Amino acid sequence: MTAETDGTAAGSGADGDGPWTSEAKPQHEAPGPDGAAEAANPDGGAGEPDDKEAAKKQRPFWKELPMLIGIALILALIIKTFLVQAFSIPSDSMQDTLQRGDRVLVDKLTPWFGATPERGEVVVFHDPGGWLPEAHVEENFLQTALSFIGLMPSANEKDLIKRVIAVGGDTVECKKGGKIRVNGTPLNESSYIYPGNTPCDDKPFGPLKVPDGKLWVMGDHRQDSLDSRYHQNQPGDGFVPEKQVVGRAIVKAWPIDRWGTLPVPETYDQKGVQSRALNAAPGAVGLAGAVPLVLWRRRRRQPQQARPVAQSAPHDG
Repeated sequence: MTAETDGTAAGSGADGDGPWTSEAKPQHEAPGPDGAAEAANPDGGAGEPDDKEAAKKQRPFWKELPMLIGIALILALIIKTFLVQAFSIPSDSMQDTLQRGDRVLVDKLTPWFGATPERGEVVVFHDPGGWLPEAHVEENFLQTALSFIGLMPSANEKDLIKRVIAVGGDTVECKKGGKIRVNGTPLNESSYIYPGNTPCDDKPFGPLKVPDGKLWVMGDHRQDSLDSRYHQNQPGDGFVPEKQVVGRAIVKAWPIDRWGTLPVPETYDQKGVQSRALNAAPGAVGLAGAVPLVLWRRRRRQPQQARPVAQSAPHDG
């Protein structure tokens, strides 16, 4: 009914042969052999080129596969360089926190924003020099490429993983039969130290003042860890420069049954351990109070110094 009404309206125009009549007529014609195809394409097969273009745009999967692989590799390289990198644990020095063969994920993002290692964190760092034996393993092209983009650990990477015990400005020591003391406060390491181990009976040390920008690190398996204690006679005195730190280990990712985070033990939150930072507070307060006093005294002197200049000015004329 609607189409017929439109056709009558079109035929009642001033010119019976006007454009309204020509447009309305196809609506009354019977569909051709192609039926719906003609109705969908009243311009006489205008849809055929579109079908061909659509077929051309749909590339076979095997042609798109190289591009997808390339994008995946680029993303893997970006993630490894700036965000997170996986590391494999090669020794027993961090037992029982980490077992040989565990895979950990290391945060590489926060150091880009100025974050520095804190006490109690487990960190991966480059060999400061002489901590690992000199050795070179021949790798094929595939191994080198996969290790470069972070999909496979390199056999020639000289990286270590330890726990940060003290940071720059701290005083650290450990006597035989005693506990590790940071800024005079003993640490309770029972939550992470290897069962049956002592804090330092195999290699007591200190007291030592950690230089600014350096770290004192130790393994959780104290009697099976060649850490800062055993490199005090080498360049660097056993301290690890912060710039050598790759990042903080935040998650045990593999194997699945050992998945878990690597939080900072509560013992490092003691006020005594944090005293290095607290001791700096009075100095900062004193400096803040001294600045207004100095400015006030300078303002009082300025008028007194200005008067002689004003009185002596006429004599210069």
